[in-house]
Amino acid sequence: MIVPASPWWMVAPALAAAAGYAGLAAAGARLRRSATTALTLATVVLHGLALVASFSASPVRFGFAPTLSVTAWLVLTVYALETRLYPALATRWTLAGLGVPAVLLALFFPGTAYPALPSPWLPLHWALGFASYGLLGVAVAHAWMMQRTEQAIRRGGTAPPLPLLTLERLTFRFVWGAFALLTLTLLAGWYFTELLRPAAGWITHKTVFTALSWVVLAVLLWGRWRWGWRGRLAVRMLYAAGVLLLLGYVGSHFVLEVILRRGV
Repeated sequence: MIVPASPWWMVAPALAAAAGYAGLAAAGARLRRSATTALTLATVVLHGLALVASFSASPVRFGFAPTLSVTAWLVLTVYALETRLYPALATRWTLAGLGVPAVLLALFFPGTAYPALPSPWLPLHWALGFASYGLLGVAVAHAWMMQRTEQAIRRGGTAPPLPLLTLERLTFRFVWGAFALLTLTLLAGWYFTELLRPAAGWITHKTVFTALSWVVLAVLLWGRWRWGWRGRLAVRMLYAAGVLLLLGYVGSHFVLEVILRRGV
């Protein structure tokens, strides 16, 4: 069991954040706006504190579950800020529900220990990876909302809280950001592999899936610029890019850490 062995300052904010996400998912729609805002802010801050405590521990640990936790925190933080900037944006409490397993998994599977970092710049590669995962996660969440809005319009239901074109514009802003950061992540990964482990080779399951995700995003952005791709095609391509990226790091490290029970 990882939880009892971890210091209380790591466990307490994580458990409190998980409880906050669970409360938002279960009762967020019934709370008053002021109470919802306060609970959302407190939960996001607690989740952030849990992440800071985790990455400040010695030795540094890194793995699939911390990556999922940071991704969930970025997605939910960006969405919480957006609901303040766009009050008409519908609140999807199912997103808060995703924070519960993300936080708890990071407690039980803290990742591989790095007693000594092979390079002081290696955390930059991790940070770029986190950011690209987070922005692509935000883009996928917006694509899902865009798909739901389009379906509501086709059924002739109530008017969407946010115009479809506005959602589409927001979605592709995040796609561009994710593409740029993913490009930097791949370049940094190549650099560190050549610098620290040249004999290991750069072509691994992780880099293949990540590169495929990059290609899908590149084709999507090219198609949108050249032919105006949008709607179902764009959403499906975004889903595909998200799944490929998830398989790239989280999937490969899940197999190594949980199934094979060894570090990398």
